[in-house]
Amino acid sequence: MSRTIRVDDDVFARLQSLAEPFTDTPNSVIRRLLGLAAPAARAGCPAPPASSSADDFPLAALIAEGRLHVGQQLVWRRRNLKQVHHAVVIEGGGLRLDDGSVHATPSGAATAIAGNQQNGWKVFATEDGTLLKDLR
Repeated sequence: MSRTIRVDDDVFARLQSLAEPFTDTPNSVIRRLLGLAAPAARAGCPAPPASSSADDFPLAALIAEGRLHVGQQLVWRRRNLKQVHHAVVIEGGGLRLDDGSVHATPSGAATAIAGNQQNGWKVFATEDGTLLKDLR
């Protein structure tokens, strides 16, 4: 059974800023922030897509293969802006940024940092300089 909750405009705006475009709902963002697993299918409700965990958290596959590990730090060096940003790989394949926000994908994390669409696979690298796109 779904419930309706009301949130202030600033709370909703924050949920939107943490959401993955075309993927997340306010509920899925709150679930991720609270560390809750995706809900099990309920009677009369469609099951989530079978690929949801791999698609929603693509770094999980790299962790399972040993190419990344939980707690590993990723770096985005923005030479033109003279900025360095860090993200930490967390359990389940998400990324936690310096501001404490959690993102399901590298692109979501990079977009949150930059304020515009970014391809996180091309900007985040391991500490030894290997880009995430090269770990796939």
